[in-house]
Amino acid sequence: MNEETLREMLQALHDGTTDVETVLESLRSWPYEDLGFARVDHHRALRRGFPEVIFGEGKSASQVSQIMQAMLARGANILVTRVDSAKAAEVQKEITAAVYDDLSRTLTVRRGERAKEVGRPVMVLAAGTSDIPVAEEAVVTAEMMGSRVERLFDVGVAGLHRLLDNLQQMREASVLVVVAGMEGALASVVGGMVAKPIIAVPTSVGYGASFQGLAALLAMLNSCVPGVSVVNIDNGFGAGYLAALISKP
Repeated sequence: MNEETLREMLQALHDGTTDVETVLESLRSWPYEDLGFARVDHHRALRRGFPEVIFGEGKSASQVSQIMQAMLARGANILVTRVDSAKAAEVQKEITAAVYDDLSRTLTVRRGERAKEVGRPVMVLAAGTSDIPVAEEAVVTAEMMGSRVERLFDVGVAGLHRLLDNLQQMREASVLVVVAGMEGALASVVGGMVAKPIIAVPTSVGYGASFQGLAALLAMLNSCVPGVSVVNIDNGFGAGYLAALISKP
């Protein structure tokens, strides 16, 4: 349930094309629907502007499908994160409209026409090719929320000329999501060159002393550059969501 749907429902009641009982029946699942194993928050789109997002890891294909069906019954756009290909294939047997992207490991369903993208784009940067899956999760999330997204991949600090060649494009973005593993230096470098918010995403990419992304996380948290915020290790979804909120006109 989003604001547009609620307005249409109330307008229909006002115009006499529906009745009170029909409206009440539509509202019975507010603020959530209890599926036994999950309480689906149908009220979230009205509160926050975007429906509940399903975290697919740890859920069975059947559980993911049931949550998606409950949301589809109310016309919601759907984003499921952290879904492997085998689970996605099982879900798609039940939800034929679901689109799977194996790089970002996301399942999406779009209802109706895509919202017109306005304003300056979100730019998502990946330090190395191995960071792209996390970067793509950020891309898909921001796009699902209506943002225009530009990609800039494999521009890590081992070859700064690759980054500097795109400086003007970076300066034209509304917000930059910087995804990096290893020592996580790219976020500070980018933050020192542009007057835009930076959302740093440490990844678990790297050798032993990277400690599965902890080294990059600590480096980003200790950045001397103001205007750099940091999300959790491998949390492309959180970065994409925040970037979309910042980029809204």
